[in-house]
Amino acid sequence: MPSLGFPELMIILVVIALLFGASRLPKLARSVGQSAKEFRKGLEGVEDEDDEDQPKSKKEKKAKASVSRESEPPDDYE
Repeated sequence: MPSLGFPELMIILVVIALLFGASRLPKLARSVGQSAKEFRKGLEGVEDEDDEDQPKSKKEKKAKASVSRESEPPDDYE
């Protein structure tokens, strides 16, 4: 697949300007930028949740296991 050069990009930009109109292009670019920003924030949130679910080291695994054992009631609890 050939790469896009300067002339091809200019043709694409002219077609976009004709389709959407010059006055709507700034609004369109702004909304695309905001969407990309929100998408990145969402990805960071998913990665943070994944990190919380999976401990990274043996120490963290032991600490997580001891915390879960401490929160359980004793066997003779009634």
